[in-house]
Amino acid sequence: MAAHLDLEEQEQLEQLKAFWKRWGNLITWLITAALAAFAAWQGWNWHQRDQAAQAAAMYEEFDRALTAQDLDKAAVAVADLKARFAGTSYATQAGLQIARLQLDKDKADDARQSLAWVAEHGADGAPYRDLARLRLAGLQIDAKAYDEALKTLDAIKTPEYAALAADRRGDLLLQQGQRDAARAEYQKALAGIDKAQDYRRLVEAKLATLGVPTVVEATNAVGAAQ
Repeated sequence: MAAHLDLEEQEQLEQLKAFWKRWGNLITWLITAALAAFAAWQGWNWHQRDQAAQAAAMYEEFDRALTAQDLDKAAVAVADLKARFAGTSYATQAGLQIARLQLDKDKADDARQSLAWVAEHGADGAPYRDLARLRLAGLQIDAKAYDEALKTLDAIKTPEYAALAADRRGDLLLQQGQRDAARAEYQKALAGIDKAQDYRRLVEAKLATLGVPTVVEATNAVGAAQ
C-alpha cells in the first residue's frame, strides 16, 4: 500500500514538475507584473497626493501675494505653478485671478497672456477654459483686436456661457459699426439670461441705445396707448 502511495506521489510530483517546467516562467512573470502594477499604482497615488500638497502650498503663497496686491510676488508664484503643476486646478485658478490683478494694475497685455494660458491649458474641463475665453475676448475687444476676439468667442462651447458670449459678440459688432448684427446678438443674449439676473439690465440698456425698447418702456407705451 505504501509503495502504491509512493508511486502516486511520485507521479503527481512528476506532473507538477512538468507543469512548472512548461508554465513556471509565465506564472512568475504574471505574478511579478501584478506586483509591479500594484506597486506602481500605490506609487502613483502617493505621487498625486504629494503633487497636490505641493501645489496647494504654492497656491497659498500666491494667495497671500494676491491679497497683498503684490503683483511681482504673485506673478512669480503663478509662474512656478504653471511650470511645476500646470495640470492642477490651482494653476488654473491662479491664472484667472492674476489676470484680474494685472488688469487692476493697468497690465492689460499681461492679463491677456494669463487668460490665454488658461484658455489653452486650464484644468477642470471646458467651463474654466471658456470662462477665460470670455474674459479674454472682452480684453481683445477693448484692444480693438476684433479678429482675435471673434476667434476666441467662437471657441466657447459651454452652453452656460452662450448668452454671455453673444453679449460679447454684440459689443464687438457694435464697435465695428454693424448695428443690426449687434442688435441680433444682444437679443440672443437677452433671451438666454434668466430674468432674475441683474445682468439683463445691462443688455437691455445696450438694446435701448439701438432703438429696442426695454420691457418697462414697452409696458408704458402700451399703457399710454390704452
